[in-house]
Amino acid sequence: MDSAVLGGAEESSLESEESVKRSEESRMRSPGPMASWESELTSIQHSLKFVLKLKDEFVCPICRGVVLNPQQNSCGHIYCFHCLQGLLASPSSPVCPVDGSVITPAEVFQDNCCKREISGLEVFCTNSPACTSVVTLHHLQEHLRSCQYEQLQCTNPGCQVVLQRRHWQEHLTHTCPRRMEPCPQCQQPLPLGVIQDHVQSLCPDVEVDCPNSCPQKVPRHQLAEHRRSCPELQINCSYKKFGCSVQDKRGKMKLHEDAAVGHHMLLVLRSNTNLEQQVEVLQEEVLQRQQEVQTDGLLLAGVQRKIQPLLQQSSEHEYAISAAQRTLSRQEDVLSTVQLDVQQLSRRLGPGLSELEHLRKSLDAVMQEVSAAEALREHLGTLEENLKRHSGLLDLHAVQLSQNKQHLQELEATSYDGKLIWKIQEFRKKREAEVKGQPPCLSSVPFHTGRCGYKMAIKAYLNGDGEGRGTHLSLYVVLMPGDFDPLLPWPFKQTVSLSVLDQSGAGNHRSLSFKPDPTSKSFQQPSTESVSNIAVGFSCFLPLNKLETPHNAVYVRDDTLFVKAKVDTAGLDQL
Repeated sequence: MDSAVLGGAEESSLESEESVKRSEESRMRSPGPMASWESELTSIQHSLKFVLKLKDEFVCPICRGVVLNPQQNSCGHIYCFHCLQGLLASPSSPVCPVDGSVITPAEVFQDNCCKREISGLEVFCTNSPACTSVVTLHHLQEHLRSCQYEQLQCTNPGCQVVLQRRHWQEHLTHTCPRRMEPCPQCQQPLPLGVIQDHVQSLCPDVEVDCPNSCPQKVPRHQLAEHRRSCPELQINCSYKKFGCSVQDKRGKMKLHEDAAVGHHMLLVLRSNTNLEQQVEVLQEEVLQRQQEVQTDGLLLAGVQRKIQPLLQQSSEHEYAISAAQRTLSRQEDVLSTVQLDVQQLSRRLGPGLSELEHLRKSLDAVMQEVSAAEALREHLGTLEENLKRHSGLLDLHAVQLSQNKQHLQELEATSYDGKLIWKIQEFRKKREAEVKGQPPCLSSVPFHTGRCGYKMAIKAYLNGDGEGRGTHLSLYVVLMPGDFDPLLPWPFKQTVSLSVLDQSGAGNHRSLSFKPDPTSKSFQQPSTESVSNIAVGFSCFLPLNKLETPHNAVYVRDDTLFVKAKVDTAGLDQL
């Protein structure tokens, strides 16, 4: 029995014998874990070859291999730790396989003396006879971790080759068909089997022929940049937007432009003439709108003058009705009193006939006053209906006037060259309103990329939006339904630039641009039922502290901020 348990039992004389037994059984059923070198030898303990013949007492009677982490029973036999644990786990009472004696968990203990003897036994390396090393059992695993004849599997992905340690490194780095090698061009490490395909189709540093039959060879990753200057690329004449339909190689286009200067000037003149005619039409339309606004204003003033007496008359009639109602109430009280008097007089039927006649006349007068009050009430109802009808006309004219003013402002500020400079006044007041939650954002007037081009607008969050809320100015651009959308190419692909303009004259404008993602719904054709697509831009365009107190620029002056939007119309056909 464990000496520590015995000592504890002797010192604690008050502890019951049954409690001591339960404590000992609990301790022996959960012995400490096997030492690491012994647990590593479990898988090979039956194949070990000892220099000297193994003594019988060092052979486990359960597994018939060398005893690892020896545990001794009261009968004097020793067992492997894991073998004894399996025996104790059986449902029946465990017995010693040598003499049949019952194994009591409380009487099992670790035999450290035997353990020291076994760990010092000399064994041959498991890779003998190739390896001639002889080591103690305790150091066998340490030797196998460096033995040149130990079998190892290649660690390159997909390789299943098993070979000795002395050949392993050479195979791993030089002969394995699945080893990693650097690409001879870009030096990217790749599996050996894919390097050739990588060089032929993917490697960015390989020089390839220009797809436009240009004699120059360029690295694959520079093809896009080379395309912008390739002399063999077919391009449109730079005067295409004015009507020139010539297409030729970039190297020859300069000759065409030099030779056709006169023709190009005629095209530009014709385009300018058309623009002037359109401007004249717009000016006439603006004048017509102004006249309509003036007419509506005069009509509105006339309606207000007509309504004013009606409102005053209505107030007077309300006062008269109120007085009539009070009179009617008093007369009703009088009528009630008269009826009571009539009832009393009818009982007497005689002496008071003259008084009854007088009361009847008073009742007729009261009935006439009631009829007059009813007529006055009907007249008041007619006046209220007239007031409602005139109020509705006034509201309708006010809405029409507001719409005409808004349309006039849009016509005056509309741009047709893909550019818009938006002047935001009362900057601090509007930003404080956003901080308080109203309104959520500001929107500019619409602008267009051409007379028949895309319709767009700028949206600004002066106190930031999304990730930039409270810290940055947020700017966005949004596509809106336009009159010519069915004739335009979709999705929208033109590069858009947003800027906050420096008002100091130093030209230190802050600009960011983006190229549309063709897969985004924001750049598809807007639905005619919707107001606009989802806005796209920059939630963290410019920190608010740099916006109001910049180092070498003035973005907010006289409480005014200027925001500019510019659409790159290069390559965009004008209808």
